[in-house]
Amino acid sequence: MTLKEKLYDLKNQRKTLLDTAKALALEGKHEDADYKAKMAEVDKINGQIEAVEALIAQEEKAFAIPQDDPTQKAMKDLAGQTAAVPSVDGPVPKDSVKAFADAARNGFGVTKAAGDMGQEGVDADGGYTVPEDIVTRVETYRQSKANLRALVGVEPVSTNKGRRTFKTRSQQTGFAKVSEGGKIAKKAGPQFSVLNYAISKYAGFLPVTNELLEDSDENITQVLTEWIGDEARVTDNTLILAAIHLKAQVAIDGIDGLKKAVLVDLDSAFRSTTKITTNANGVYWLSTQKDTTGRDLLTPVPSEPGKMQLACGAVVIPVEELPNADLPNDDTKIPFIVGDLKEGIRLFDRKQLTVSSSDVAVAGDFNAFEQDMTLTKALLREDVQQRDASAYINGYIDTAEAAG
Repeated sequence: MTLKEKLYDLKNQRKTLLDTAKALALEGKHEDADYKAKMAEVDKINGQIEAVEALIAQEEKAFAIPQDDPTQKAMKDLAGQTAAVPSVDGPVPKDSVKAFADAARNGFGVTKAAGDMGQEGVDADGGYTVPEDIVTRVETYRQSKANLRALVGVEPVSTNKGRRTFKTRSQQTGFAKVSEGGKIAKKAGPQFSVLNYAISKYAGFLPVTNELLEDSDENITQVLTEWIGDEARVTDNTLILAAIHLKAQVAIDGIDGLKKAVLVDLDSAFRSTTKITTNANGVYWLSTQKDTTGRDLLTPVPSEPGKMQLACGAVVIPVEELPNADLPNDDTKIPFIVGDLKEGIRLFDRKQLTVSSSDVAVAGDFNAFEQDMTLTKALLREDVQQRDASAYINGYIDTAEAAG
């Protein structure tokens, strides 16, 4: 792992901790031990971030290239090493856009040797690791459409395989009564389960006309960034839905069934972080449900009118809406995922997004050489696993039965 990769991982860890602490603070738990523990971890990570940033600064100073040496500067630009690492929410520096566009024009570092037989580039060819500031643009683009990544737990990892150990839930019975001089019975000890992950590679290619590569740097980066971002978003969604559906889908009996799911079927430990996740059809169906006085059960969150909530008895549960295209119906069955998906599903993110390209490759119906095109290939590495099946209910409401 490079220093910049380490810095990116630390900032991701800090963001996750701050999000959790913010949720606790909004619940009035800023004096709780959990909140204080999270903030203590944030302080610790801040120290690590400062140390890594200092090392990066020293490293860049040691290998700095004089501004009056255009040949050396051009070589460094081509290698894609001039891209500064901005803050996660910061703008994309112009030199990074230029480096990314120049790399696209020059095959993302892939050597085009004479006698190339038209095989598409593989990892051994080198490729081009997307600069972190360009990746930031991809992340921002992901959020412009529904991405289930925002609903689940995300853990940055630096290895291709790993495991996490958890103490399993068990119904403890307490100690047995023992008479004086009696024999003490053996008690069952704690049991443990293991969650394994193995990072997989997901890839695709995009044909780009050579005319586009002659356009401005912004045009090139916009096309490639939007393509990479949307493909990554759909990849996330597919893997996350597959993990959610590892738990069998169950029928929910209308609005009362939703209340039962929240108040009875889920452990009360998840109640404060439970959400109801459904699609546009589900939100419409909820909007038609009223109490005995004719008032809507689905209401806006007072402090955030763009968000919705549903009263389940004395508990108010946030409602998360996804487009029908990202969370589709099964005929008349509307999906309703109830619970805490951040606890239920874990996405292990290797954070290795690389691209390579060739102007002589043949892939399917595309012949880059004959069609005067460049085939650009992107690789993404991640894994999604079910972390805790007890943290959520994979349900549906059949509107045909509900109407009946």
